[in-house]
Amino acid sequence: MHLTQIEIGRILTRTSGFLHDVCSHSLQPYRGCALGSSLCGVGCYVQHNVHVTRGEKWGSFVEARTNAATAYRTEYESERRWARGRRGKFSIFLSSSTEPFQPLEKKHRVTRSVLEAMAELPPDELILQTHSHHVTDYLDLYPTLAMRMALRVHISIESDRDTLPGLPRPASSVVQRMEAARQLRNGGIFVVATVAPLLPIEAPEQFFARLAEVADAVVIDHFIEGDGSPDGRRTLRTALPVAIAGVEPGAISLEYRDRVLAIAARHFPGRAGVNIAGFAGKWDDRRLGNGNTP
Repeated sequence: MHLTQIEIGRILTRTSGFLHDVCSHSLQPYRGCALGSSLCGVGCYVQHNVHVTRGEKWGSFVEARTNAATAYRTEYESERRWARGRRGKFSIFLSSSTEPFQPLEKKHRVTRSVLEAMAELPPDELILQTHSHHVTDYLDLYPTLAMRMALRVHISIESDRDTLPGLPRPASSVVQRMEAARQLRNGGIFVVATVAPLLPIEAPEQFFARLAEVADAVVIDHFIEGDGSPDGRRTLRTALPVAIAGVEPGAISLEYRDRVLAIAARHFPGRAGVNIAGFAGKWDDRRLGNGNTP
């Protein structure tokens, strides 16, 4: 693993493409991801982004952006003004191209420093996306954030399986992520389980029943239509589709996604989303959106 530190000029990126209708900005506290060598990294679309990888193998490098919080404070006023004028609200997705709670966070605490800066200078909305149960490391900070902005935490739980034949294990087990969701929800945080990318689910009814106990909403996202290419061709170049088909051949189709969605919707009535609309988080729930807009 190649680990580096850098100070950057800017930390807020105005969104385009997939995220355009989800939020006004994305924020990446790290470049690269140590979880890239685990299960979630096999089909991760970021590995196809040459601007991020710069020729390095995905999962082999992490760059800590040590001044991210300072950069956020510097950009805050101008980017908030732009976002409110052009997009209607200043909404941040943290993160779309890296894991905010990867192992290097224990040392550098870049994500922590950014969240503390947001507590002082809040966006209108914050979407915190993670594959890691270490999202609970900052339970002390989330209530403050939730009072100042519309906060929701997305936890990726792609299946009830921890393994697919021939692929690495996840960095955080299904049980660990379920428990993280439970702790967050019990703390009054709006939690979205992102079943993305959708992997073969052994017992769908039981899986979504369990999710409904720990999450407020669910998003189903298949690699077809979900990996940034119209037909899933990026993911088809990886080992993920073959592994999926080896467990459940039909799971590499959108028909499988729709069958799973129908089950999810029974357990999350009015709170089951698909693809972009789901990530946009337009849920009818009074617990979301009560943050004070400055």
